[in-house]
Amino acid sequence: MLIGEVARRSGVSARMLRHYESLGLVRPSGRTGSGYREYSGDDIRRIFHIESLRSLGLSLREIGRALDDPGFAPSELVGDLVRRTRERIAAETELLTRLCRIDAAEPGAWEGVLQVVALLQALGSQNADVRQRAALASADDVPVPVEALVDAVLNETEPNVAGALRWALARSGDGGPALLARGLDSPVSAVRERAVRSLAELADRPGDEAAGWLRQALTHPDAVVRGRAALALGTHGVVDAVPTLVDMIVEGRNDTDAADALSVLASDTATADEIATRLVDRLADPATGSAARGRLTQALASVPGPASARALVALSGDEDRAVAVTATYLLRLRDAP
Repeated sequence: MLIGEVARRSGVSARMLRHYESLGLVRPSGRTGSGYREYSGDDIRRIFHIESLRSLGLSLREIGRALDDPGFAPSELVGDLVRRTRERIAAETELLTRLCRIDAAEPGAWEGVLQVVALLQALGSQNADVRQRAALASADDVPVPVEALVDAVLNETEPNVAGALRWALARSGDGGPALLARGLDSPVSAVRERAVRSLAELADRPGDEAAGWLRQALTHPDAVVRGRAALALGTHGVVDAVPTLVDMIVEGRNDTDAADALSVLASDTATADEIATRLVDRLADPATGSAARGRLTQALASVPGPASARALVALSGDEDRAVAVTATYLLRLRDAP
């Protein structure tokens, strides 16, 4: 079969076939009487093998080794191809993310594009001071996409920079809480904590979007996430946080902050009775240890109303001396003018 026919049937141009021949990848097995290249069936099969390997991303040099070197291990080559392909996909994904963020900023001119690019690069700097300045600048003249700020917040380890980023995020407009909520599902505990901490700072009132995500976080499997959400909601008067706050006191996790949040919630009479009931129920639970019972007794001090007073009177005669002494002391404080 002559080169033109091979090119037509294989889809490989005659020029490329000559290039393959110059590299020694495939040589026509014969020549016609007029000197034209003549390809055999084996030659054509080799051409298709070359094209198949090219489709996997192999270089022509690698293809030559793969076809001619009996000791060339395909597993090693394929593994290297997998690694290179992943690196290329990661680079392309990063580029796509950057382009989408620039597009979201809706720059009106190339100067705006360059400003956004510079700010995005600064947010990803290894220097904490540069990142902090970028966070503060993002709230001024250069509109940074919310997605970029959220990513920066979730990945920031320096407290001062994180605070500046959360401040910038709060000023960036809508969309931040929903994006932050995705961080609650991160496999990295530190990212989950940054997400819930940021949502807590964005929650200005019980009915806003950030508070809504915090309510959902009250059932999160991560105790740290539940606790942060409960503390934020408790200080905003959200009664749903009460069970988690009581759990925190029992478990000794930020128990002082949890008791303070309960005292805020207890300013409402009906809620105060509910809190006192929950604290008393946990005190009576046989599974509650001595240290936890002591913390629960102390928490009753910040709960006004007759229910907590009756509980303290009963606890003043508790068989656990530490609990009885604490309850007696708290009753005296209540009776003091």
